[in-house]
Amino acid sequence: MSENRIAVGLDIGTSVIRVAIGEYDDDDKIHIAGTAEKKSAGMRNGVIVNIEDAKSVITEAIEAAQLNSGINVESVITAIGGSQIESQNYKGGVAVNPNGNKNKEITAADVERVIANSTAIPVPEDREKIHVVPQDYIVDGYHGISDPIHRIGTRLEVEVHIVTAAKTIIENIRSTVSRSGYLLDGVMLKTLAQTFSVCHEDEMELGSILIDLGAGSTDVIVLVNGAPVSTASVPVGGNLVTNDIAIVTGISSATAEEKKIEAGCCWLPLINEQNDVDVILPGVGGRAPEVIMKSQLCQIIQARMEQIFTMVKSAIIKNTNESIRKLSGNIILTGGGAQMEGVVELAQNVFRTSSVRLGVPENLGGIEEDYRKPSFATVIGLVLASKNMPQGKDTRKKRGHSQDRKEKGSDGESVLKKIFKSLF
Repeated sequence: MSENRIAVGLDIGTSVIRVAIGEYDDDDKIHIAGTAEKKSAGMRNGVIVNIEDAKSVITEAIEAAQLNSGINVESVITAIGGSQIESQNYKGGVAVNPNGNKNKEITAADVERVIANSTAIPVPEDREKIHVVPQDYIVDGYHGISDPIHRIGTRLEVEVHIVTAAKTIIENIRSTVSRSGYLLDGVMLKTLAQTFSVCHEDEMELGSILIDLGAGSTDVIVLVNGAPVSTASVPVGGNLVTNDIAIVTGISSATAEEKKIEAGCCWLPLINEQNDVDVILPGVGGRAPEVIMKSQLCQIIQARMEQIFTMVKSAIIKNTNESIRKLSGNIILTGGGAQMEGVVELAQNVFRTSSVRLGVPENLGGIEEDYRKPSFATVIGLVLASKNMPQGKDTRKKRGHSQDRKEKGSDGESVLKKIFKSLF
């Protein structure tokens, strides 16, 4: 039996840690062999604040995924997001034929030189570049060239999107994964990883916005012509919604989270006389249980979720030269918060567009398909993005268990595949 390869995505979230194990078949297609999710520990707003606590949950989650898949894990790819991320657009150019005036065929070496020129920028000592994504190549003044190699020209320019992260945050991730007993193959921007699992090629070409509704923060990436032009983060998320419920109703945060998941809705028009059911709140300190209506719970949730979307909209307008009205693709919602009833309708109202959808990973096979929901967009995206990572000795590990799989999969190809060659 042939020896297959695997790729393991690890999403270290504020509230939940998720793992997905992807398996490459003989045709280099990826199938999801196993997944797992465990409640987070040692995390605050997407940042590891207690390495030992986080390590324990990571180990537990990976072991659960191994058990579900029958595959041994040795290395992982993980993601980063939140306020520790910064990004900027830059432009650089080089002469294709510096020693003469004749036109010259552009080579891979020329592309490497122009990328190096565009990224020769000062980066603070406390930050680290994690992505350099080419947005557009320009040959002798002509824009819109996705691959300039073999074209004839005298001057090559490139516009790039550079993403940096705090070094201490990355080092804490590396240390935690290492202490968990695994190798770290790479660290990706969360929203960039999600584009692999939930974005369609035409959406990225036409211009789309991906919004990751996390527990500790809400992250956004704006895509135009198949490449990111802006990334941003607002420091509020689902945890603040839970906190609002706890304060208004006088229940614990843990119970508020349960009620948010069980009966939460963030668009009041969806609730009518038939579905405006009772929500039972347990008594605290010997008090008798109380009852509120689902519509009352919705009013609490909608106010905060509307504020979050409004903050995201403001961040997009501030951080990009592209007007939201000029983007003709979709707004794509991912993360745990995207699973709440009414979230699409609320986003449509705030952004004044009907072009809003949930970001659900495609069917990549597997015995169970629990990963086909917005909360798994990051971890499935990490698995798919692994195909474009440098093939180092630890990038894809051997299987620990053999089993034929006939389900059809996907290699995660998209416009971004062409530009990810310089990501890592």
